[in-house]
Amino acid sequence: MTKHGKEPYPVFNELECKACERCIIACREGVLKMSEDINKRGYHYAVYTGKGCTGCGDCYYTCPEPLAVEVHIPRKSQNNHQKESKDNKRDKEEDK
Repeated sequence: MTKHGKEPYPVFNELECKACERCIIACREGVLKMSEDINKRGYHYAVYTGKGCTGCGDCYYTCPEPLAVEVHIPRKSQNNHQKESKDNKRDKEEDK
């Protein structure tokens, strides 16, 4: 499995995918494609190309199969959260 780090990424359940391609059409970033492989039910299935997902969820919301796709959005690290808190505090002080 590819490590995605801090970027959002979709995960497809290849057995649930029925090759309707709605997720591929809905993806604004064009980062999904159909696999050349076939699942156990005889369908090609959607796959993530590995980079560029924004986490918008359009693939998830357009998919008619409830278990076929998930969008993982990594939590912000503690360091990023602390930095944002300091930035927000500084902005509030500047507003005074």
